[in-house]
This record gives sequence, C-alpha cells and structure tokens, in this order.
Amino acid sequence: MADVADDAAKEFEQHLTAAIANRAKPEPPSPVCRNGDCGEPSVGKSSYCCSECREDAEKVERAKQQRKAA
Repeated sequence: MADVADDAAKEFEQHLTAAIANRAKPEPPSPVCRNGDCGEPSVGKSSYCCSECREDAEKVERAKQQRKAA
C-alpha cells in the first residue's frame, strides 16, 4: 500500500514529465545571422556571425519580453 510520500512522488513525476514535454523547444541554428540588419553568414553552430550581433538580438528579445510583462 502506498503512503502519502509515494503518492506525492508519483504526482511530482507526472508534473515534471508534462513540463518537460511542453517546454519551448530551442530554434535550430540559422545559416544566416539572425540579427535583423546584418545578413552575414553564421559562425559554427551559432545563429549569429559575432558576439555583438548576438548581444543586440538578446537585448531586443529581453525588451519584447518586458513589454509583454507590463
């Protein structure tokens, strides 16, 4: 017979499995820099041609998320 701790562990496992299955999947690397005004080829397994383009794109994304939260 299962006790309360076993039931809680089973429920936690179900919630964790559902959360992992429903998480947002990362976008695959892009062959062209994702910074809108750049257009240069991406470097390696990245989606950006340089760290400056990546930082600019991250700032834009954070600003979009801030606008959604407000």
